[in-house]
Amino acid sequence: MSLAFEELFGHAGAFNSIQLSGRTDAWLLFAALDAHGIARDDRRVHHFPAVYLQHLEKEIGREPPRGARKGILPGVRALLDALGGITSVHRGLLTGNYERAAQMKLEHFDLWKDFSGGAFGDDAPDRNALLARAITRITETGGPAVTPADVVIVGDTPFDVEVAQRGGARSIAVATGRHTVEELREAGADDVFEDLSDTQAVLQCLSLARGT
Repeated sequence: MSLAFEELFGHAGAFNSIQLSGRTDAWLLFAALDAHGIARDDRRVHHFPAVYLQHLEKEIGREPPRGARKGILPGVRALLDALGGITSVHRGLLTGNYERAAQMKLEHFDLWKDFSGGAFGDDAPDRNALLARAITRITETGGPAVTPADVVIVGDTPFDVEVAQRGGARSIAVATGRHTVEELREAGADDVFEDLSDTQAVLQCLSLARGT
């Protein structure tokens, strides 16, 4: 995103002072524009997603910065496999990433195929608007018709918890991002895990473990 912003608007490090985690890509772009005094209706803004995706495609295969996590986080693959074997479960995405960016990132780790439908940063700058959009879009594409009370949002930021709270869904927070277990509990998550490595414990929280 920084490379795309610099290419279009001439400002390097445009996102250095902006907290990235838990925000939509559209929100982040607006925040950077505001910080540098660039009008949101500047004609160059329209080109940002495409330029960003070009840079993402080049950068995604490179080695991550020192200290950055590599590969799929603990328990993710096993949990997705377990959920995929339960007919009453629909695995969808609710992410602030532009849809194509989410696809590129998940395809890089062979995870895109595990999800069907959802809502993305293209749909609304406000992350809290995405739950209703995800439910509608999943139904429109042949998924189940559900209410927010049927949904469990799994995320690693207080913003993910807030989406669930405002939308009437449950939340499972995972401390694999920038936020600690304590911070996620204080945000009001229904359940909090250090990571997703204990598949049975997560399924228990979802009332999907055997015997529940």
